[in-house]
Amino acid sequence: MTVEAHKETLGFQAEVKQLLQLMIHSLYSNKEIFLRELISNASDACDKLRFEALSDDALWEGDNELKIRVSFDKAARTVTIRDNGIGMSRQEVIDNIGTIAKSGTRQFFESLTGDQAKDAHLIGQFGVGFYSAFIVADKVTLTTRRAGLGVEHGVRWESDGAGDYTLETVEKAGRGTEVVLHLREGEDEFLDGWRLRSIIRKYSDHITLPIVMAKERYGKEEKEQTPEEETVNQASALWARSKNDISEDEYKEFYKHVAHDFEDPLLWSHNRVEGKLEYTSLLYIPQRAPFDLWDRERRHGIKLYVRRVFIMEDAEKLMPAYLRFVRGVIDSNDLPLNVSREILQHSKVIDAMRGGSVKKVLGMLEDLAKNDAEKYQSFWNEFGRVLKEGPGEDYANREQIGKLLRFASTHTDSSDQTVALADYIQRMKEGQEAIYYITADSFAAAKNSPHLEIFRKKGIEVLLLSDRVDEWLVSALTEFDGKPLKSVTKGALDLGKLEDEEEKKAQEKVADDFKDLVAKVKETLGDKVKEVRITHRLTVSPACLVTGEHDMSAHLERILKQAGQKIGGSKPILELNPEHPLVLRLKGESEGTRFSDWVSLLFDQALLAEGGQLDDPAAFVQRLNQLLLELR
Repeated sequence: MTVEAHKETLGFQAEVKQLLQLMIHSLYSNKEIFLRELISNASDACDKLRFEALSDDALWEGDNELKIRVSFDKAARTVTIRDNGIGMSRQEVIDNIGTIAKSGTRQFFESLTGDQAKDAHLIGQFGVGFYSAFIVADKVTLTTRRAGLGVEHGVRWESDGAGDYTLETVEKAGRGTEVVLHLREGEDEFLDGWRLRSIIRKYSDHITLPIVMAKERYGKEEKEQTPEEETVNQASALWARSKNDISEDEYKEFYKHVAHDFEDPLLWSHNRVEGKLEYTSLLYIPQRAPFDLWDRERRHGIKLYVRRVFIMEDAEKLMPAYLRFVRGVIDSNDLPLNVSREILQHSKVIDAMRGGSVKKVLGMLEDLAKNDAEKYQSFWNEFGRVLKEGPGEDYANREQIGKLLRFASTHTDSSDQTVALADYIQRMKEGQEAIYYITADSFAAAKNSPHLEIFRKKGIEVLLLSDRVDEWLVSALTEFDGKPLKSVTKGALDLGKLEDEEEKKAQEKVADDFKDLVAKVKETLGDKVKEVRITHRLTVSPACLVTGEHDMSAHLERILKQAGQKIGGSKPILELNPEHPLVLRLKGESEGTRFSDWVSLLFDQALLAEGGQLDDPAAFVQRLNQLLLELR
């Protein structure tokens, strides 16, 4: 059957054009990596075929010997990478090559600086190795057929990387993908067998499939013979080898393959577990966060193997969501080869491997924090907010995760999150029983909150929490090392032994002196507040709002409302500073419109100070203007 020729020209997605320009200009100094990326893609395609063929043996099409072929043609000035993996359908070609259909794409491109050196690092976060072909090629031709679709369903994709590409249906006898690079002028170094072999051995020696090239012949008679093939790489599972036989460079190159990253990893751990359960893990922590780290639905960390046979990628059951930045492989000797995602949901073997792997990652991070604080701080700056999800997801390891957390605090007044909970406890005042914290919409709002006034006066350190995830964190991590975590904005302030008996008696006397004012203010505000009371937590501000000990914090309410959730909302408690001139003047004021306006101003002022929104901003402005006129 002959396929009717039909070629159409399609335009690249705008982001692809931008990426191509960035790729070509930023990575030119390390252009040989194009071969690593294309071989890595070919290896992934073969792994996917193995996995899909477990449930559909017909996909093998009588060809069970998976391999990757690399060749070059000096006359045509081309380099070709060919695999007999899963291949792609026409729609998959459009989705995977013509479009970057990934959550977070726009934000990624907005983060680019225009500085080629800095932007080159960001490419690794995006993980789009196919486009590296255009570093050395001015035209790329890709011919592919998905396994099981039949000869007439081949697809040819071709582009010069400028702005569009062509697609046509072609006949293709074998499944898999062939990528032909038409080299730019001046790239003749890649038309050399020794050079290509050296690149493969440098970057792709760990690929578990054989990477073959034709043996080069030099005699006239030998040229007429069918060229023999030789395997260039070791073609053995790197993780299955002894640690003593693996160099640091080999570990780094394997990471770049498994993570599709351009940078070296931050650290890694290679372990073999033997006994009742047998498995090998090779786990990596990247240097930088991928661009889609906050897309919790996108899981792309751990590849699962059974006895060195690839089973599936993105095995979400092998690593919890708060460790979704971890990359690597886990190879089990105890799972069946036909294991499915459904079986993984209820597998005790998987649960045991997951538990052991989590412990290994947390142990790695603990060692890093202990032995190289600067390097750990670099890790925290990239992945800290994700790690903060841990106590809520992983109750069993809550204390260990707590040791790894870092925060900003009043100890430094810097927005840098460098304070460990253990350091906080060492600095606690004599008699202090709790770890104090405040949550707010921003670092500035937390740092300048009126709730901190008494703590600053007494020199008590307070953690300043302004990440959105912090509310989730403190709801799960309620204590650390036997010390409760306590919000400075919730409940009546009780500093316990940090206040002497004279202070407490004085506070009681002041509260008694102001009880009439408190009653009038409560009557004026009505249902706006749950309660009004005199406070000793303020030293500068006239008033503040607090929530009940067991109520949802105002900050969390705002977060949930912004997310579109309907929240009933708890009423705040208004606390008045009995030493502030405005409150003292209010105490001497008779009831009436003026008293009511001043009370409303104090309430609105307190609401704004904690990041809340006014129900009637215009009324607030009018009252404020009236007060200013009276003060003239």
